[in-house]
Amino acid sequence: MKAGAAAKRPPLGQAIAEYGPAVLLVALAFAAWEIATRVWRIQAWLLPAPSAIARAAVDARHLLGPHLAQTVAETLVGFAVALASGLMLALLIDVSATLRRALYPLLVVSQTIPIIAIAPLLVIWFGYGLLPKVVVVGLVCFFPIVVGTADGLRSTDPDLIALLQSMGATRRQIFLKVRVPASLPGMFTGIKVAITYSVVGAIIGEWVGASRGLGVFMLRASNSFRTDWVFATIGVVSALSLALFLAVVAAERLALPWFYTRAREERWEEM
Repeated sequence: MKAGAAAKRPPLGQAIAEYGPAVLLVALAFAAWEIATRVWRIQAWLLPAPSAIARAAVDARHLLGPHLAQTVAETLVGFAVALASGLMLALLIDVSATLRRALYPLLVVSQTIPIIAIAPLLVIWFGYGLLPKVVVVGLVCFFPIVVGTADGLRSTDPDLIALLQSMGATRRQIFLKVRVPASLPGMFTGIKVAITYSVVGAIIGEWVGASRGLGVFMLRASNSFRTDWVFATIGVVSALSLALFLAVVAAERLALPWFYTRAREERWEEM
C-alpha cells in the first residue's frame, strides 16, 4: 500500500518527501545560529550571524569570482587526470592477478600518507603554478575511483560468465557486454566519493602555495579577521562540491537507467 501511494505521488511531492527533512533540519540549524548570535551578542569577528555572512558573500562576489574560477579549473583538471589514470589502473589490476597483488596493497598504503604532508613537497618540486594543485586533486580522487572500478569488475556474477562461455562468447565479448556494465555502479560510487573530495584537494593545494584560489582567499580573510568572508568561502566550496556531486549523479542516472529501475523495485519489495 505504501509503495502504491508513493508511486502515485507527483514529482514535486516526491522531492519534498525525499529532501524536505534535510532542508528543514538545515533551516532550523541556521535559525538557531541566527538567534544565538543575536541573543548572546556574539562578536562578528568570532561568529557572524548567517544573515551577515550572506551579506558579506554578496559584497565580496567580485573578489570571489576570480578565486572561484581558479579553484574550479584546478578541480576539473585534477579530477579528469584522476579519472583517466584511475580507470586505466583499475583495468590493469583486473586483467592481471599479479598486478593486483602487487599494486592493491600499495594503493591502500598510499592512503595512509596525509596529503597535507605531501603538498609542500609538490610545491618545491613543481612550483606555485597549476601543476601541484592538479597533482593534489589527483591524489585525493585517485584511490576511490580505482577501488570502486576494480571491485565493480570483480563483482560480476560468475554464473553469468560461465553461461556466456558455454555459449561460445569470447573474452572480449564477456568483458564488454557483461563485466563493464556490472562494474558501472561501483565505478560511479567511487567517482561520487572522489568528486566530493576534489574541491577539498584543490583548497589544500592552494593553502600550501598559490596566488589565487578559494583557499588563498580563505587564508587572507582569516588573517584579516574577516570571519564572515571565511564562512562565505566555506559556503561557496560546499555549493561547488554539491554541484559537482549532483552532476555525477545526473550522469549516473543517464548511464544506468536499468540499475535504478531494479534498485527501486527491490526497495518496493522490501517495503
